[in-house]
Amino acid sequence: MSKKRILIVGLGLIGGSIALALQRSPEHEIIGYDANADTLQSAKVLGVIHKAATHPKEAVKEADFVIFATPVNATLQWMKELQTWTVPSHTIVTDTGSTKAIIMEEAQHLAEKGITFIGGHPMAGSHKSGVMAAKPILFENAYYMLTPLASAKEEQVKALEGILKLTNAKLMVVPAEEHDHMTSVVSHFPHIVAASLVHQLANENAEHPFTKRLAAGGFRDITRIASSNPTMWQDITVQNRAQIQDQLEKWQQEMARVQLILEKGTEQDIYQFFEEAKQFRDALPDTSGALFTTYDLYIDVPDYPGSIAEITGYFAEEKISITNIRIVETREDVFGILVVSFQSSGDRKRAAECIRTRSPYEFYIS
Repeated sequence: MSKKRILIVGLGLIGGSIALALQRSPEHEIIGYDANADTLQSAKVLGVIHKAATHPKEAVKEADFVIFATPVNATLQWMKELQTWTVPSHTIVTDTGSTKAIIMEEAQHLAEKGITFIGGHPMAGSHKSGVMAAKPILFENAYYMLTPLASAKEEQVKALEGILKLTNAKLMVVPAEEHDHMTSVVSHFPHIVAASLVHQLANENAEHPFTKRLAAGGFRDITRIASSNPTMWQDITVQNRAQIQDQLEKWQQEMARVQLILEKGTEQDIYQFFEEAKQFRDALPDTSGALFTTYDLYIDVPDYPGSIAEITGYFAEEKISITNIRIVETREDVFGILVVSFQSSGDRKRAAECIRTRSPYEFYIS
């Protein structure tokens, strides 16, 4: 049986991780291209790809699948160029961009040329970037959204799903407009809020310089995403501007409601405000979100030498891998909070059981 040739354009974290995941099948030959020659060379040396392409225009002639794992603006440019290339009639083209409506508008032009394009968005990521950070498990249990054109054939969508299932992601087919609306709610608009909170702190800190030193656990957790790449978020905001503006209007209405509760609400009204939020938050599914989600375990640890080493030693003995570790707060004679992040909910569950059975420390899961 001849191998399926899969061309991946863009070998950063997303493209590299897809390449590694698709290598789980011996029937796949992964051909890679990146505009950065060093990245392309690294991908070949690290075994992220089987072959390096000198240019996608030539490699596409023998490709069964093409995956543009580049930023949306770059993908749009590649899609324009693709219209002039020789693309086999059976080839299926997809992308990994975080906004879809603008991509699928360009896909209409490809369809007119007889080229099959199915939009894609793996909703996972990492605080690390580049091909060196690529890993085949990046998308496990994350949602992987597909946005085919209305004219796409079901067998073509199934064919793409057939290779992407190797990522162990949860594949879902949705219209492009619905995708952009949903991601504006759970990803794009929250980033605006996080950045705004940081701006508000900066303004307050100008008059009260000690304020930022108090910005510990809660503030850092809720604003973590504000540390993401500003160029990427500039692009996302511009590309999904209308949906984000709609969410902003709804947020302003919500803030007006909150202000009314503070002005005229009873203690019960205020309690209900927090209680309803807690109930809904606690019921959220335990899955990877857009861009980057960690599975955190919060451990109360005493402030004495060796306590952190003791805990991480337990995890090492149980062969539980951690992705990040940080201290929210430690003070003399007061318990601090050790936050340990894991790759999956399964690892976090094992870690919690490890702490429960092997240490006197209390823990909780956010």
